[in-house]
This record gives sequence, structure tokens and C-alpha cells, in this order.
Amino acid sequence: MRKLSMDELNRPSVEAFKNTKKNPFILLLDNVRSAHNVGSAFRTADAFAVEKIMLCGITATPPNREIAKTALGATESIAWEYSETSEEAVKRLRDEGYLIVILEQTEGSINLNHFTISSDKKYCFVFGNEVFGVDEKLLPLADVSVEIPQFGTKHSLNISVSVGIVLWECSRQLLF
Repeated sequence: MRKLSMDELNRPSVEAFKNTKKNPFILLLDNVRSAHNVGSAFRTADAFAVEKIMLCGITATPPNREIAKTALGATESIAWEYSETSEEAVKRLRDEGYLIVILEQTEGSINLNHFTISSDKKYCFVFGNEVFGVDEKLLPLADVSVEIPQFGTKHSLNISVSVGIVLWECSRQLLF
């Protein structure tokens, strides 16, 4: 066994990637305070060919040295947009036909393993602030609230971990 070289991985160039078909997913980062988490979201979005990232409120935007540390160039391959408020962004995306999926523990939330992706729909996944979660104002705008099952003493995961888990599960459903 040996590790594959970069050439053997056969990854597309940034320009080629920009022109490839993307998964019908938008990540919306609602007042995420850590630029490292933002960079991680960009890198994971690239790995799962996400359509776009919406950066809202206090969420840092590129160019930013702290984002660049964890994004490792993904700010060049993933489309992104800034909105002053998450509420404004969610309303616009809803009008554009996106199903609004809030990642939060709420009354009536469903476990991620029971959430089914449909290939004929577009999805906006809303991830909240590291301390306060998704803003309460967004809850009535959501089509569904989804949570990641957890089995330990902590009630939440780091946003970068949550983004990876959600994108893997939803991409897996579309691919397999």
C-alpha cells in the first residue's frame, strides 16, 4: 500500500471545477464567529462540490488570513456571497426555490439519518453561531429542522464537523 500522488488523485483545476455540475446545496453560515470555521466550511464545500456559501452577519469573508489557513485555496473554487442578515438571505433563497434546512435541536427536529434528499430539489443548509446556534428569527422560515444524533454528554458539535457530516450524508444520498 502507498499514498497516491497529487497527479494520481486527478483533481480538476480551479477553473475546471468552477464549470462542473455542483450538488444543489448552499451553505448559509449564520453569524459564525470563527474565521477558522469559515475556512473549514469552504474546504469541505469544495470537497462535496457545493454550489455556494452564504456568509451572513458577523461571519468573516475572504480575503481573510484566518479563513485562508483552513480553506487552503477553496475560497477560489467555491462561489460565495455576503448578506448583512441571515433572515434576508434565507427569504431570498426560499423565493429562489431552495428548501431551507436548519441544523439545530428544536421541537420537531428530525435526525439527519431520517432526512431524505431528493434529486429534484435545491437545499440551503443553515449553520449557526458556535455559542448560540441558529438565530431564533430563522426558525419560522425553515422548511425543516435537522439534528445530528449524538451520544455523549455534549449537546453540540463544532460547526466544521457538522458541515462535514451533513454534506457527506446528503451527497451520499445523491450519489449512491
